Amino acid sequence: MAANRSSFLGSTPFNFWHQSTVRSPKTRPNVRVSVVKSESNVRKQDIVIVGGGIAGLATALSLHRLGVSSLVLEQAESLRTTGTSLTLFKNGWRVLDAIGVANDLRPQFLEIQGMVVKSEEGRELRAFNFKQEDQSACSQEVRAVERRVLLETLSEKLPKDALQFSSKLSNIESTSNGDSLLHLVDGSKLLAKVVIGCDGIRSPVAKWMGFSEPKYSGHCAYRGLGFYPEGQPFGPNVNYIYGRGLRAGYVPVSPTKVYWFICFNSPSLGPRITDPAVLKKEAKKLVAKWPSELMNIIECSPDETVSRTPLVDRWLWPGLSPAASTGKVVVVGDAWHPMTPNLGQGACCALEDSVVLATKLAKAIKSDNDDVEIEAAFRSFESERWPRVFPLTIRANLVGSILQWENPVVCSVRNNIVLPKLVSLGPLLEHTNFTCDPLSATSSN
Repeated sequence: MAANRSSFLGSTPFNFWHQSTVRSPKTRPNVRVSVVKSESNVRKQDIVIVGGGIAGLATALSLHRLGVSSLVLEQAESLRTTGTSLTLFKNGWRVLDAIGVANDLRPQFLEIQGMVVKSEEGRELRAFNFKQEDQSACSQEVRAVERRVLLETLSEKLPKDALQFSSKLSNIESTSNGDSLLHLVDGSKLLAKVVIGCDGIRSPVAKWMGFSEPKYSGHCAYRGLGFYPEGQPFGPNVNYIYGRGLRAGYVPVSPTKVYWFICFNSPSLGPRITDPAVLKKEAKKLVAKWPSELMNIIECSPDETVSRTPLVDRWLWPGLSPAASTGKVVVVGDAWHPMTPNLGQGACCALEDSVVLATKLAKAIKSDNDDVEIEAAFRSFESERWPRVFPLTIRANLVGSILQWENPVVCSVRNNIVLPKLVSLGPLLEHTNFTCDPLSATSSN
């Protein structure tokens, strides 16, 4: 656990290979407590959200719809434009409905009707229809959404002064009254009553709170976005191709774009390569003998859309992992529970976090004894969300491990017996059941 939180960014950078096997107990580490004097360069803010990604912007918008203002600090000079797309299931869309942006997004992205699973030779193993398989009261809705468009849509619904760019966090200090003094790299300071860490898998806020680094799963993924100016030729299905220790997939995003990925086993992270042309060449080499449509999509992908990332997660063992909050500081989304993408639930869970936290915080911050109520709201947030995100994190990891089998006998059983005859998709979609009411200022009273 961090011995001195006030200098958390001065330590060794994150290393995905290192993770302690025993988590720190849920006790508060030593904290540098400061008496903040009246200074002209210290700006006061009730709620500061660190990170302008999906979790940060969705939390800010949720609070805004509940009549509570916040300030989002984003270290970059603009919204993230890198990355390809992410798949949102119906739980993600229920949140986007609740915060008033779903109908801005739906016309831009194709609704995915089902899933087709193939062998590496191109033989179809199984096909599923999402709406037929999902027998719950609220039918399934699946769309692949461009990350850039999602971020832009969320930010456009916020007040103009709610998002501050070029604001990289340097240091956090806890004050004598439980507020947080945030030091930014540019020398400016903010005194915040509440800090919400939405700063991703390498979260400095989570590190300050004593969380261990995310653990590397043993798998890496290439990702890209195929571009077809004259129109892409694929039907509205998620397509998966399973091999031995290697799998790939592609899904139409819009009439002109197709998202693809290739996941492969790798005992080590290998050399860091940033040249997208080299990454694209390596990705093609992995699936050179696979179905030609996959190679075609990769060929149609602009180099700048291609990336390679390690798949990591953090298991929040009860009694061993730190709490989701320390005083009036809390972490959500990937900052708290990074998970592998094997269930397509990372972004969906971050969106769920945002509305649950905002609803509880909005009520607390409007109360007479707000400091006590805020801390209670954060504990309530963890109590509600932990039983949801911890099992999903483990399940996503295990699903990924199963899909990355290398043993030829096991893979043959998977392709010829398990997938064609035994798998039912309905139970595998139960984790997408999530409901929330539309957020408005009256709903927080």
